Amino acid sequence: MTRLVCAAAAVMVLAVPGVAACTRNSDGIPVRAEASTSAGSVAPTSALPATGETDEPESSQPGVLETTKVPVPPNAVVCRQDQQGQTAVAAVADPAAPKITIRVPAGWSVTRGAGDVGASLSGPDDMVAKVTIAATPLEAAAAFTRYGDDLMAKYPISTLSLLPGDFCGFSGQKLIGTWAQDPDESLEYHDRIAHIWTNTGNYLVAVHVEAPSGAPGFDEAASVLTDKFSIVIP
Repeated sequence: MTRLVCAAAAVMVLAVPGVAACTRNSDGIPVRAEASTSAGSVAPTSALPATGETDEPESSQPGVLETTKVPVPPNAVVCRQDQQGQTAVAAVADPAAPKITIRVPAGWSVTRGAGDVGASLSGPDDMVAKVTIAATPLEAAAAFTRYGDDLMAKYPISTLSLLPGDFCGFSGQKLIGTWAQDPDESLEYHDRIAHIWTNTGNYLVAVHVEAPSGAPGFDEAASVLTDKFSIVIP
């Protein structure tokens, strides 16, 4: 079984100030490749109280911030993005789960999901995407590690690059990689994940986009879908 992690991350990470690259071996154990110090977290965009319970980050993983646990009013928009063009709202049956609004590339269709999948999307050339919103007992670093390990375990040949993707004060990561059953036929994927605390608990939100390797327009479509999204806490 071949698994390569963060092989492509070095070039991308160097372009982002204060970024720590992360490498995991085939057993999924986090190993820091380069130390750095975060410039500090940014509070969610809604007018929330400045004080409240926080959880210290479990590690220096890219994109992991302190989790601020301050009660919010019903249907609070805690992160509003300027999203031009077509958008889609992803929501699940869990009444305490956050609702997510993502940008949608031109020519893509959106259907309602089921279970933890809040929305499923289809594009040209066999490109697909989904938004999952799932309750998790884990804090951000552990939830992100488990998510990355699950990605790596999905195919016998896997690569994974990590970049910080925190925004609006929420911990987040961007993940880029490839999957293959054999070296001659592969898929590529882009993910954006965020760890969101609501009034009742933690949720892991993931936007996953994949396509056959070399699909025309994949990078552009994935960039739109994994852009920063708006968040509403019920």
